[in-house]
Amino acid sequence: MRKDAKRVSRGPAMALTEDLVSLSVRVEKDPGADPARVPLNEEQLAELADRLHDEAADEPLWVFAYGSLIWKPDFDAILWRRGRARGWHRSFCLRMTRWRGSETQPGLMMALRRGGQCNGIAYRLSDTDRIGQIRRMIRREVGTLEDASTIRWITVETDEGPLRALVFWAGPKGERVVAKQSLSSVAQILARACGHMGSCAEYLYLTVQHLEMKGIRDRNLWLLQEMVALEIKRIHGLAAGA
Repeated sequence: MRKDAKRVSRGPAMALTEDLVSLSVRVEKDPGADPARVPLNEEQLAELADRLHDEAADEPLWVFAYGSLIWKPDFDAILWRRGRARGWHRSFCLRMTRWRGSETQPGLMMALRRGGQCNGIAYRLSDTDRIGQIRRMIRREVGTLEDASTIRWITVETDEGPLRALVFWAGPKGERVVAKQSLSSVAQILARACGHMGSCAEYLYLTVQHLEMKGIRDRNLWLLQEMVALEIKRIHGLAAGA
């Protein structure tokens, strides 16, 4: 993938390390699909993918990544740019009892909420099989017709100029959305929650790590990883400076 951006120097090392993350991971049984949510059928998936593809028209197809799509993209990107989405900010606001959480210890997933700004990565997708790539992203990121409303086109500012990009989980609504919480409350949840796909601490670690690799430091995420590291140490009886 061509990197259409300059590197910047990295700051201090993360407090949340692989060793600490490993303490948050445990074996959890896959509970299967959520019975309260109806997955997209093939016809609905095809209609949604076709609509998004038509909306992209003949322009380059960009996707704005602010979380797991940065370090685990499910598309064929040919270049990336650092970008800023004004009017949106990262928020651990989605309660989950699957994937990286459980019924006994629910976790939190990140989404974009209104207000502020979010620095992330804009990926340009290959023009080959764009519909197939869109379908894979829909299946992975939302999966239900109800959640499809969180797929949006937004303007992303880059050093090379503004671009129009597709983004997932922007402005979520419903009973799973958790009201605004303090970073301390979020840190306590992320330090403990784990599901069959891994832990929330791992998700945070990978997101911050790969943002750093791309030359981006999110102030709240950086503080949050420090708080989660301290919380994991407290849970396991480790010294704060260990």
